[in-house]
Amino acid sequence: MSADSTNSTAANGLEPFRRRLDEIDERIARLLGERLDICREVAVYKSEHEIPMMQPDRVKLVRERYLARGAEVGLPEEFTSQLFELLIATTCRLEDELMDELAERRNVA
Repeated sequence: MSADSTNSTAANGLEPFRRRLDEIDERIARLLGERLDICREVAVYKSEHEIPMMQPDRVKLVRERYLARGAEVGLPEEFTSQLFELLIATTCRLEDELMDELAERRNVA
């Protein structure tokens, strides 16, 4: 058996792992989409009730929880921290944009 066919056979053995990873990636994407949908709802609520977008105490609590959950499942702390920072930055930007848009609509009406 040639080295190429051995490598090809070995690579075929990766297919079950790849399928599992693809399924997990799909679930992650759906969950992130759901999370951002909820953040949009939060932005509307905050706007309607004149609540400031930034809630530092909440951000601190969620960050601590992220780090703890990540540690519980063996994620590297740096990864968990960077993921949280990306999520919170995206969430804040999304909320800011939506709240500004809603405020503009109220001012025009």
